Amino acid sequence: MRAALTALSDELKRLRAGGVKTVSVSDQALAGLRKIVAARAGQSGGNVATTSTASGTAMTDARKGVLAPGGAAPSPVEGRAGISVSAAAAATSGLASQPAATTAGATKLPPPPVVSLPPGDKQTRWDALLAMIRSDSVCVQHLRPGKKVVLGVGSLDAKIFFCGEAPGAEEEIQGEPFVGPAGQLLTKMIQGMGLKRSDVYIGNIMNWRPDLPTVPGQAQMGNRPPTEEEITYCLPYLRAQLEIVNPDLIVALGSTAAQGLFGYGSFKTLGEIRGNWKPFAEKPVMVTYHPSYILRNPTNRSKRAIWEDLLKVMQRAALPISDKQKSFFLDK
Repeated sequence: MRAALTALSDELKRLRAGGVKTVSVSDQALAGLRKIVAARAGQSGGNVATTSTASGTAMTDARKGVLAPGGAAPSPVEGRAGISVSAAAAATSGLASQPAATTAGATKLPPPPVVSLPPGDKQTRWDALLAMIRSDSVCVQHLRPGKKVVLGVGSLDAKIFFCGEAPGAEEEIQGEPFVGPAGQLLTKMIQGMGLKRSDVYIGNIMNWRPDLPTVPGQAQMGNRPPTEEEITYCLPYLRAQLEIVNPDLIVALGSTAAQGLFGYGSFKTLGEIRGNWKPFAEKPVMVTYHPSYILRNPTNRSKRAIWEDLLKVMQRAALPISDKQKSFFLDK
């Protein structure tokens, strides 16, 4: 649990540094946070004053719907409250600093697996890879009851390999990447390129959904970016998929995917490398925003930024580009 809270706190700090003022949090997630704070207070004899204060500040901000520090009310998002990123980061950071209730969340992962694919055609090798992941004790250990490991999907002869970071709630249920809201948007982007989802290959670096602390008996609310250790463990399975598909190029969706491919600390902001070609596994990689960025910023400007990257992908993949496609999302 401590490892998950630390990762969540780091992500909130990253968002704050990038200028994000609030995050959307459901009432159920807030209730879960209150229970975690209360439980930690009981385990440590009530010595979590700082944590409780920070969490309380975040929850108060959410009830009031206040942006900190600007004071402007956030726009409602499907009934979810806006929490100050600063307060939320302080809350989770304080929780992460408390002694862990169990050692499960702090367990170090073993060395990454050595993946050796059998001979045979692409489908045979892909099926063997799926069997390896399903029998991987580390992958299985990180699955919640009733959930599935996730391997890539699409054409094993695809020229274009879309790479995301990790499964979300819908993905771990279906065992398929990019089937939630961000995945539906990615499908539309692929269609805008004149392709079908079945024409490309879509995968993630991670094969399981990174966990967050949950109230017993309740489903996990929200996602967190995978840690460097988690990505390092799953990376051999991504390389195996690349070996099988052998695409002409890769599209890295978002900062976490790019950090996983090129190494943590290889860049400070996505803007430094977005829209540029970089090599990975002897394949050219185009780095662009994750589709969820559009869901958070549904403006023509943000849509055009991603589309310009995809136009470069289309050009490199020798796909036809019409005048209509060239003008997508340009301000009129």
